[in-house]
Amino acid sequence: MNPTHIEHIGLAVKNLEESIRYWETIFGLKCYRVEEVADQKVRTAFFRVGATKIELLESTDPAGPIGKFIEKRGEGMHHIAFAVNDVKEALADATEKNIAVIDQVPRSGAEGLEIAFLDPRATYGVLTELCSTPQSEK
Repeated sequence: MNPTHIEHIGLAVKNLEESIRYWETIFGLKCYRVEEVADQKVRTAFFRVGATKIELLESTDPAGPIGKFIEKRGEGMHHIAFAVNDVKEALADATEKNIAVIDQVPRSGAEGLEIAFLDPRATYGVLTELCSTPQSEK
């Protein structure tokens, strides 16, 4: 699989605007992008911290993945995302190593990345995202 770096850390939040203000005020970070990913029922905001990003995730639908997460566990760390050269190859590698996956094939995520998730039951309770630039853009 060979991740190149931690791409981002995803944090589930109830209120995106309040959370953006917190990160900007307390840490002096600048939100550089807010985006809605309709098929995942989420609005996202991104901050850079060196080579890694913080992604805030606000549900646009209580029945969506982030809405359900917050209902069950409250706000907080949702996932860690690793950059890989090719998500499809990384999924095949995970499957070959008997690691359960949530996504059988990559899908589109925020910032135009291809993404896929590994099942947290197979990753010691940590929802793990794999992401890469789409092959068509490489």
